[in-house]
Amino acid sequence: MTDATHPPARRRWPLTMLAAAALAGVIALLTPAEGQAQAQGARVNRIAAVVNGDVVTLAEVESRRRLLALSAGMTGEVAGRANDQILRLLVDERLRIQEVARRRIPVTDQDIAAAVADIEARNGLPPGGLRENLRRAGIDPRVLYDQIRAQIGWNRLLRALLGAQANVSEAEVNEYLAAARARTGQPEYLVSEIFIPVTSPGQEAEVQRFVADVIARLRQGAPFPMVATQFSQAQTALLGGDLGWIEAERLDPEVAAVVRQMPEGAISNPIRVPGGFQIVTLRQKRLAGRDMATMLTVRQAVFPFEGQVNPDAPTLQQLRQIEAGQRLSETVRSCEGMEAARQAGARLNDPGPVRLDTISPPELRDLLGSLPIGRPSQPIISPDGVMVIAVCSRETRNLAEVTPEQARERLLRERVELVSRQLLRDLQRRAQVEIRLGGGATPAGGEAPARRGG
Repeated sequence: MTDATHPPARRRWPLTMLAAAALAGVIALLTPAEGQAQAQGARVNRIAAVVNGDVVTLAEVESRRRLLALSAGMTGEVAGRANDQILRLLVDERLRIQEVARRRIPVTDQDIAAAVADIEARNGLPPGGLRENLRRAGIDPRVLYDQIRAQIGWNRLLRALLGAQANVSEAEVNEYLAAARARTGQPEYLVSEIFIPVTSPGQEAEVQRFVADVIARLRQGAPFPMVATQFSQAQTALLGGDLGWIEAERLDPEVAAVVRQMPEGAISNPIRVPGGFQIVTLRQKRLAGRDMATMLTVRQAVFPFEGQVNPDAPTLQQLRQIEAGQRLSETVRSCEGMEAARQAGARLNDPGPVRLDTISPPELRDLLGSLPIGRPSQPIISPDGVMVIAVCSRETRNLAEVTPEQARERLLRERVELVSRQLLRDLQRRAQVEIRLGGGATPAGGEAPARRGG
């Protein structure tokens, strides 16, 4: 194995579980032809595995495969070859769900609804939009809901198992901050990961082939956070694989050696680490403690056009939208006042903290850098509508300075990850698992070696 890396086909997408563009982009490829439906129907009720008496059907495997394809564009032969790996992930997920139920960890329908609403909000989907996109792709929304339920329940179980260790002491936080300050000027990396376990030696070649398929899709532009959410078995899967800013020494040595050589935006080759294979992407690099930037919070009001505007012959609706934008610009004197645009039919957006030096085009960057706080801009006309922007806050600070909250969260995440690996290995050792997909029944399970780092 080499440590070579390759740049992706395009920049990685923002952290999210499912991106609206990816949802729309592969729907046509995923919807089965009418002639295929009957053949698929004959297979869906077959038993793929039995996990401590609970049945995992081939329908569940197929549905999860289609969800992956929808997320990552893994269609056709490659997606079909993923079935064995998907089944293993479903077996582990079933073990987690059983343990959550045994320990009576509550996960309510309201928890699932809140998570779905968050996904929709972060991807610009209307309420119910995620369900509709899944249904159009031929995927039962319960496939995603079950995955979310398992993730939420498992995370709550791990926090409960930590007990007093879930409370990171002030002394521990201060020690972490002192170490961070001592590293000022040394390299650190913004990394995301996907961890695919190898639970027995006989699986290694097969898992490595699957990991290579995943890497090929990532390099073709599949969003890393989506694939991590679907397939990674690290706790960072809940965050789309995001490890945050990290020094190389806190990674597995095999991963650190690769990350130090990677260009920004690259996707690694498969990296063999204790317990399985890891894929990483390097999003950015910087010097610890040194990253001064101006951060903005903004509010955007968008008055959409019906059809694209012809500057020489705007329609009556388009003229009215331009007038509404002008009135908003002239009358509002605070970010709170931007709410008035909603009554006029505008869409309000709050993109969260925005780094000024990353805004493009430069004309927009100069505008936002000079706007008085709370005073909206003049209407900005595009072919699709009119936008008015207000800057709510502007602050220059050192983004590389680790806060006590960040230190506490990083220390807690490491503890949760350790407990997660230990508990899952124990569940795998004790489980009665019968695999039937692809041939005769064979026992599954066995102890996976410990994995360090992350």
